[in-house]
Amino acid sequence: MSVSVRLAHETHGAGTRLVLLHGVGLDRRMWDRCLPRLAAAHRVVLADLRGHGASPPAGDGTTLAALADDVAALLAGGAHLVGFSLGALVAQRLAVDRPELVASLTLVSPVADRSAAERSAVAERRRRAAEDFGASARAAVDRWFTPRWRAREPETARAVLDTLLSTDHASYLACYDIFATGDAELWPLLPGVGAPTLAITGGDDPGSTPEMTRRLAARIPGGRGIVVPDTRHLLPLERPDALASAILAHTGRAALARTGSTPHTPPSTTPSTGQECSR
Repeated sequence: MSVSVRLAHETHGAGTRLVLLHGVGLDRRMWDRCLPRLAAAHRVVLADLRGHGASPPAGDGTTLAALADDVAALLAGGAHLVGFSLGALVAQRLAVDRPELVASLTLVSPVADRSAAERSAVAERRRRAAEDFGASARAAVDRWFTPRWRAREPETARAVLDTLLSTDHASYLACYDIFATGDAELWPLLPGVGAPTLAITGGDDPGSTPEMTRRLAARIPGGRGIVVPDTRHLLPLERPDALASAILAHTGRAALARTGSTPHTPPSTTPSTGQECSR
């Protein structure tokens, strides 16, 4: 049985707690562009998952439940959870295991119910990461950003690559195993999720596809899905205003549903986020 670890984290703002969880190979800095707007409405907790950033390493055999247990200690009686990619799987595991702690779920660039071809593709990426981590990291950055965006912000693409390359290799592989299999583990359990749930992804994301977001929206009771056009994987960096608007609208709806009162949300400066998926 895995023992939970104390995660490196930082807190900004005041109000209802909002916990942000990053993807595999990244760290809490991926939320920097979303942070100012989110911290104007919430007490935002940015955490490094086990095996990432300044948190302790992830050993071989680390489980999705263990990553979720680590995060539970940060929820302090309840929080809105926002998870990106691997972080979205961790957030779902928490909603299943500790529903009393989860006020709402926002699943950013999530994976869900992979097909056989999709499972094969992610297994091949894991094999390449074990054999040549540098080449695997460069291919990931190429896959995550549109060429136009990468040409416009080459320094950001380089920073993401540097973060990937600085991740402990053994921890990366242990967490990638979770990322590769976690959606199959969770899929039978998702109809039992009671937290208000939003799934949001980029319309051009080849790995966390719009179809996956539609599957999640249909699988979780009351789930909603949004597809942001002309965007790939890293919504928090490529489309931070659109993503922050979607998160704040969702946490506001959840607060209103829970209390019947008007939630504290700052004025929106971004109009439509994308196309909402029908269920």
